[in-house]
Amino acid sequence: MKIKWLGHSAFHVETAKAKILIDPFFTGNPAFRESERKAATAGLTHILLTHGHGDHVGDTVAIAKETGATVVGNFDLCMWLGRQGVSKMDPGNTGGTIQLGAFSVTFVTALHSSAQITEDGVSHSLGSAGGLVLHFDDEPTLYHMGDTDIFSDMALVHELHEPDIGIVPIGDRFTMGGAVAALACQRYFKFNTAIPCHYGSFPIIDQTPQTFVAGMDGASTLVATPDVGGVVTL
Repeated sequence: MKIKWLGHSAFHVETAKAKILIDPFFTGNPAFRESERKAATAGLTHILLTHGHGDHVGDTVAIAKETGATVVGNFDLCMWLGRQGVSKMDPGNTGGTIQLGAFSVTFVTALHSSAQITEDGVSHSLGSAGGLVLHFDDEPTLYHMGDTDIFSDMALVHELHEPDIGIVPIGDRFTMGGAVAALACQRYFKFNTAIPCHYGSFPIIDQTPQTFVAGMDGASTLVATPDVGGVVTL
């Protein structure tokens, strides 16, 4: 498995059987490198969305139309994307699991909001924010937390899924900050690898992962902090 960070919460996950984009926020993302776009969309099989905010839905509509990749997200968000011309979707909702051939996706809870404001000034609710757990037949189990605070039912996510890899928001203000994110990882999970995200992209959130890294000091978990465009190979 190869996991490439594309800035903010956007990741490209490649296995022998699938090429997946999670939360493909490219346009308008100050951290995204345009030179990464072609590789990120080549041979794409799936686009996975944690929730409906613009900095996570990002370029989904354009990429889905260009590549024919299947979009996976909560039901309300998928129906909204369908109105924008996305035709190949596989919707679900919290607690549900979708079998996608090469892997499965389970929707789990996150503590966050999920909406977009259209040009007419109307705010549209786009379902519940969530995290995504990806199970593969012969690859590590991956948990993208989405945008969230710590919550005690993370213990159930671990009990049910035992994820090997955690993609963890740490930027504060809109998600838990680095110290709380480290507490979540150490108290509720036994990740082999943790990859922080949702930092460094905008000036109003934390710019570095240092607080999270310090909070994970002494843990058995490997904390991987790739540069934007960097790859974590597992």
